[in-house]
Amino acid sequence: MIIAGRAHVFGDDIDTDLMMPGKALRAPVAEVRGMLFDAVRPGFHETVAEGDVIVGGQRFGTGSARPVAMHLRAMGVRAIVAESMSSLFQRNSINAGVLAVVAPGIAAAVTDGAHVEIDALAGEIRIAGRAEALRFSPLPDLAMQIVVAGGVIDQLVAAGYLPRA
Repeated sequence: MIIAGRAHVFGDDIDTDLMMPGKALRAPVAEVRGMLFDAVRPGFHETVAEGDVIVGGQRFGTGSARPVAMHLRAMGVRAIVAESMSSLFQRNSINAGVLAVVAPGIAAAVTDGAHVEIDALAGEIRIAGRAEALRFSPLPDLAMQIVVAGGVIDQLVAAGYLPRA
């Protein structure tokens, strides 16, 4: 699985409250996208395109279990790569069909807007203008199957456990 797009780089300590404010939990779905990352990057939703990648620093996604990844996926984000991230946030992202991996050195290696290409199976990230690929530990097979299917619900539908909508 290859994911290619522009990097949206965030720093350290970006928790789920900064990603998705509490008021978004009560807002109509159509309005939530405009609120994502607004506390740290106003207008973020206007800059995202299909295939884009979120890059985080240390402690990315700590905090409460908000459905951030579901909305990011709907906007076109296909991967989240961080120096370190909350295991709960990582699992929620995978369940929503967004590749979420830890790649030490990513924050220093990529600049905002750079083109990145992620080979999820090989565990490599290629960054435009950088000769050497960055390595990460690929996800376990089951987690990768969930991402490839588009999320856990899509995987269950494809396997016949849930009816097609």
